[in-house]
Amino acid sequence: MDRVSSFDEPLKKLLGGATAKVMAEHLDLHTVGDLLHHYPRRYEERGKLTALADLPLDEHVTVVAQVADARILMFNNGRGKRLEVTLTDGSGRLQLVFFGHGVHKPHKELLPGRQAMFAGKVSVFNRKMQLAHPTYQLLDASDADEATEAVDAFAGRLLPIYPACKQLDSWRIAKAVDAVLPSAQDAVDPLPASLREGRGFTPLPEALLKVHRPQTKADIEDAKARLKWDEAFVLQVALARRRYADTQLPAAARRPVADGLLDAFDAKLPFTLTEGQEKVSKEIFDDLATEHPMHRLLQGEVGSGKTMVALRAMLAVVDAGGQAAMLAPTEVLAQQHHRSITEMMGELAEGGMLGGSEQGTKVVLLTGSMGTAARRQALLDLVTGEAGIVIGTHALIEDKVQFHDLGLVVVDEQHRFGVEQRDALRSKGKQPPHLLVMTATPIPRTVAMTVFGDLETSVLDQLPAGRSPIASHVVPAKDKPHFLARAWERVREEVGNGHQAYVVCPRIGDDAEEAEGKKGKAKKKTAEEDPEKRPPLAVLEIADELRRGALAGLTVEVLHGRMHPDEKDDVMRRFAAGDVDVLVATTVIEVGVNVPNATAMVIMDADRFGVSQLHQLRGRVGRGSAPGLCLLVSEAHEASPARARLSAVAATLDGFELSRIDLEQRREGDVLGQAQSGVRSSLRMLTVIDDEEVIAAAREEAVAIVAADPELEHLPELRTVLAALLDKEREEYLDKG
Repeated sequence: MDRVSSFDEPLKKLLGGATAKVMAEHLDLHTVGDLLHHYPRRYEERGKLTALADLPLDEHVTVVAQVADARILMFNNGRGKRLEVTLTDGSGRLQLVFFGHGVHKPHKELLPGRQAMFAGKVSVFNRKMQLAHPTYQLLDASDADEATEAVDAFAGRLLPIYPACKQLDSWRIAKAVDAVLPSAQDAVDPLPASLREGRGFTPLPEALLKVHRPQTKADIEDAKARLKWDEAFVLQVALARRRYADTQLPAAARRPVADGLLDAFDAKLPFTLTEGQEKVSKEIFDDLATEHPMHRLLQGEVGSGKTMVALRAMLAVVDAGGQAAMLAPTEVLAQQHHRSITEMMGELAEGGMLGGSEQGTKVVLLTGSMGTAARRQALLDLVTGEAGIVIGTHALIEDKVQFHDLGLVVVDEQHRFGVEQRDALRSKGKQPPHLLVMTATPIPRTVAMTVFGDLETSVLDQLPAGRSPIASHVVPAKDKPHFLARAWERVREEVGNGHQAYVVCPRIGDDAEEAEGKKGKAKKKTAEEDPEKRPPLAVLEIADELRRGALAGLTVEVLHGRMHPDEKDDVMRRFAAGDVDVLVATTVIEVGVNVPNATAMVIMDADRFGVSQLHQLRGRVGRGSAPGLCLLVSEAHEASPARARLSAVAATLDGFELSRIDLEQRREGDVLGQAQSGVRSSLRMLTVIDDEEVIAAAREEAVAIVAADPELEHLPELRTVLAALLDKEREEYLDKG
């Protein structure tokens, strides 16, 4: 068997159809290689037991514990039998329960004093943690051969606990790994020999043996160090090759012309750009002047003036004879950008119209809900080149939309916008257009290196003059109800001083959601018994309550995603004009909404939002000369992780610091989201936030290797591993990134 094919061997050949089917369907493991890269989550030591006190609710767990007592209880007038077993490990107790015919075997085997491994889903019954019908394996029974083997495997050894599922316990996965472990000898090593030796790494076959069947803790550390490096390095090589390929693509250089649109715009600006804006603009203009497509990520704090930087880049491209498109994730945001850009440009946005400037151009809006006539006109302005700038939602990338000469694509809020969509828009240029991706969610350096590794990064980290500080406070509504009453008083005070306020809720809410017949009633009952289980607060209900109670007499309006676009636009216009005192909204206001007169924000059920989302929302206030106030209302318990998260948000306005906290709490799966799914299988051992040095070092090595040998002709093993990682779909994914 050759060196590659044993890793590609389908699991059903070695493990049998049933086990292989469960592995494929529930764990996404299909080949020998997949299973060898399914690493243990942790290791148990003989005598050191899992803390029963720390079991997570609703998760599948594996515990090693001792039976304290077992008793059979009758119910249903003696017709039903239930076996209750109590486990102990010194830290806590856990109840097991078996019903019906399933009680006989455990009743004979689970005798007091016996030690075993148990796996099941943790639930709560009568306020006690329990596992119902867990699977188990005895560790100290000598009558069964299997148990003896388990003892031998377990005694004095580190026992691997694998990420498992309901259908397949950790120890069954361990047995399957035993069956494929000999194939570890055939592992293709992606690291060039010089790099492996230079850094003193364990050979890959040995690392795989050590991670699955360690003899000592040093074995585990050894294996992890090596396997982390592989993941970081292979991913960084893939990204370095993308960057290299991009530098080989042709693009039209777009250089601003003297006394053109950009100069006219700069001349009428009522303020000077910040140093940061000047610096980032220069980086962008330098990129636009080259004959290869720019790929740049512009990270900026909420309110740091990213739109201004992007607009100046768009004007420079129009000056050079091209067109620029700006993509926003929602219609509200596209309309907002269109409004603020036409306001900033004034007569320069009325090219070809009466009263427009000679240097001007047309700025058009294109969204899915536009009327037919307006849409037809916008499409015509794009195809003739009459419109130099277009702002829109994903409606911009439909087949019907044709450009005269698309030179620059600006994507706002990348994490809301699929890679495929960006690609579809890029294909609309005669040559690949330049690409500027903007995000207001600051991304820690490591994530940027991993997810956006094919983009150059610019950071705007100072706020423009005139932006005010925002004070943030947590309002513990449950422990201190008078704090909530004071929060509404503060809103009234802000409105009394001529300002406006936002109230944000996690849910829209309406009768349809509440009246689900019996199901709805059941929900209500649970909510009364357990406030943790109540549904999140809703815009429509809170708005009604405020109009009738705490904010009676003020103009309170709602804004949410189910409203008709014209209705949304009307509410936003009236709020921007100052005709609405308080806007009760969902997170549709999270990005880009700009009303400088809004100074206060109350976020209800704030613990139901993520850290970066709270930071985004807070950035909607303090946009004018008056200081901003953000109140985070929560019923979460003072000692809970949710409250710790809110306190972290209240304690700092530094988005980079918060994104780091966010990542540490949520780990990368959530954060990397779709951007990472293109290289999903590559991050099994690496944790982006903890392994910053590994990623940075791997990136350096990868860049050097690709610069010297772009096609990896002298590194066939690395090529083989890359091909396995980047199968067709993933290759395309990175390609589009």
